[in-house]
Amino acid sequence: MDFKDYYKILGLERGASEDDVRKAYRKLARKYHPDVSKEADADARMREINEANDVLRDKEKRAAYDQLADHVARGGSPDGGFQPPPGWDEGFEFHRGPNAGPADHAEFSEFFSSLFGAAERRGAQRRNYRARGEDHHAAIEIALEDAIKGAEREITLRSQEIDEQGRPQWKTRTLSVKIPAGVHPGQFIRLAGQGMPGHGGEPPGDLYLEVRIAPHKLYRIEGRDLYMTLPVTPTEGALGAKVQVPTPTGGIVEVTVPPNARNGLKLRLKERGLPGKPPGHLYLLLEIALPPADSEAARKAYEQLAQAAPFNPRRHLGV
Repeated sequence: MDFKDYYKILGLERGASEDDVRKAYRKLARKYHPDVSKEADADARMREINEANDVLRDKEKRAAYDQLADHVARGGSPDGGFQPPPGWDEGFEFHRGPNAGPADHAEFSEFFSSLFGAAERRGAQRRNYRARGEDHHAAIEIALEDAIKGAEREITLRSQEIDEQGRPQWKTRTLSVKIPAGVHPGQFIRLAGQGMPGHGGEPPGDLYLEVRIAPHKLYRIEGRDLYMTLPVTPTEGALGAKVQVPTPTGGIVEVTVPPNARNGLKLRLKERGLPGKPPGHLYLLLEIALPPADSEAARKAYEQLAQAAPFNPRRHLGV
């Protein structure tokens, strides 16, 4: 068996670019394709051209072939009796899919089969492998209002997949996701069949979306409970008052602030948190907001208060 010079078959130099390979192949294919060629050896020449193109347009095959060609040039196959040396393809993996090109490997030469035939057999074994597709995981961030009421959203995901030639590539897809009411941070939404494809006719895996809830300007989430800071005036805190409070569902409720309420007092609005079984609660944390002494009238009011109700908040410190 002789060593085949694929560059010579396509009329190229060793350093030819991918574009050079493509142009050379097209030019020769137009000349020798059996449907149009009048050359007596058109069939044989076309098989050689297809074979050379199959190797030189594939980066992995070409790199392995070039390495082997260097071995032959150093005298690695004397007297024309070429045999690929053991381990010549170590570090390379060859793939072929149904869209790899016009070449038919079954018609390729013994030389080609001796180099890449084992890889073809490994590919066939992989095609006979049966297994359910792998599950994939991703994250989705939603608004608090969506978690409470439920919603339907479109999300765009990027994932790395293996193409039909065995090369990794980034793929973008858009999915419609139904967000159930009452979903909470850390919960997973399962999208059946949206994971990796199965092998050998087995079903694809699933996609699991981890729910994250975007920070809200009013509410903080702890489990199914919601927390909100409720500012009240010193008068409302001291004398008690009824104040209006917005709820996560968009409504407004009236809340009673008890007399002598202190900073940090917690008021509970039952079952006003995230829906569920059981539903969460909404907790209001009182914050005494002091009016600014930015006018003469405000300063006099503070002075009168200090005289009418002397108060030492540091008495427990012993000073």
